[in-house]
This record gives sequence, C-alpha cells and structure tokens, in this order.
Amino acid sequence: MSFIERRERMSRVLHRILCGAVFVFLIAPILVIVPLSFNAEPYFTFTPGMLRLDPDAFSLRWYESVVTDAQWQRALVNSFAIGVCATLLATVLGSLAALGLANPAMPARSLVMGILISPMVTPIIIAAAGMFFFYSRLGLSHTHVGLILAHAALGTPFVVITVTATLAGFDPNLMRAAASLGAGPLTAFRRVQLPIIAPGVASGALFAFAASFDEVVTVLFMGGIEQRTIPRQMWTGLREQISPAILAVAAILIIFAMTFMAAVEWLRSRGDTPRQ
Repeated sequence: MSFIERRERMSRVLHRILCGAVFVFLIAPILVIVPLSFNAEPYFTFTPGMLRLDPDAFSLRWYESVVTDAQWQRALVNSFAIGVCATLLATVLGSLAALGLANPAMPARSLVMGILISPMVTPIIIAAAGMFFFYSRLGLSHTHVGLILAHAALGTPFVVITVTATLAGFDPNLMRAAASLGAGPLTAFRRVQLPIIAPGVASGALFAFAASFDEVVTVLFMGGIEQRTIPRQMWTGLREQISPAILAVAAILIIFAMTFMAAVEWLRSRGDTPRQ
C-alpha cells in the first residue's frame, strides 16, 4: 500500500470517527429519554432496578396515562388539526411565492426573499408578541383560526426555501415546449412543472408541519385552554406537575421526528434522481 493510499484510508477512518462523535454528542442526550419513559417509578432518573435491568422496574404506565388522559388527547388533536391546516396554507403560499421568485423578471427579488424568510431569523418571542397584538385587534387571538394563521406564517419560509432550491434545477425550456404544444400556463404547470418539483414541495410541507407541531412560544401567546397543543401541554406539565408522562410524550415525538427525517431524506433522494 502506497503512502497516498494509506493517507486516504486514514482520512476516511478519522472522518467516520469524527462523524460518529458528533452524532453521539447530538443524539445521546435525546435518546436517553426513551428508556426513562419506561420507568415504573415517578422519577426522572434511572432507578437501581433499571440499572440492574430488573423487569419490574420497567412499565408502560406513563404511556397508558397519556393515552387515557383527556388533556393529552385534546392536545394531540389540536396539534394535528392546527399543524395540517397551517401546513396546507403555508405550502400553497410558499410555493406560489417561490414560483414568483424563480421568474427573472420579478423586481427586487432579493428584498422580497429576505422579507419572506424573515420569520426564520426573527426571535420567535418577538414574532409571537407581534402576532398576538396584530391578531388581537382582529379578534383572532385565542382561536384556532388565529393559531393556524400564525403557524402558517412561521412555516411558509421553509416552503419558500425548499421549493426555490428545487426550481433552481428546473429547466424552463420544458414550459416553453409545453406552450408550443398548445398547453396553457395552468395546464403546463399542473402536468409538467408540478410533478417535477413535487418532492421539493413535499419536503417544504413536512418542514412546515414540523415547525407548527413543535412550536410552543406562539401557542403561549396566541392559544387559550381550548388551543393547547402537545408542546404547550408539556410546558404546562413541567410547570404545574412534573410527571414522567412528559417523558413518554417526548419518546413518541422522538420517533415521530426520526420518521419525519427519513421521509425528508426519501423525498430528497427522489428529487435528486434524474428524470428520463
């Protein structure tokens, strides 16, 4: 083995070790929640029985309490209902904005892009406070509609960024070819452009849903008792009554996040696959 081959092999080994160390550093504090959620005792620490792997030290009692508790059930329904509605609205608005930004004839594209993605860089507490005062004047604070609009505003930048990135690889000659064959703008978009950029649109929608599902600060400002979502319920549980049921919900959310990332990666791989 030559010196260059040994150096390349050593570089690959060091790269894998570094990636593994970063992975452990980021993921280990999160994954430790999963075994704690099966604690039979109402503690947030590993009991001696759990360390001995005693079967009696593990239980599904906290998962059962989450499933049977009316507050957690309402929070779950609110999270999905608000998240789905906000995602649909953010996907439509973000995709339309990205299509406009992809047009070279659009004036002040950089300025418009900066305004559209500003919710991502603005501190969330400032955005939430501003939304609260704005929607309060419209009578939409402490309502599902107001919360959906607020979450849609926070999720739209994710759709704009992903769809804009997808459109950067789109060949505009395909739209000209469709027009030359008699297709109108709407037909060309629906049958030519949309199927090609669909993975990017779906990825943006998933990110928008995750942003809504994970948001707690906006819910604290905009939501009432009837609009409590899962993050808000977890926040309330930590402040009012510390229960390991929160760990059970956290473990479920971890599995949800892993499934979400797998779906995003699958969509990204589909978007990278060249079309024949």
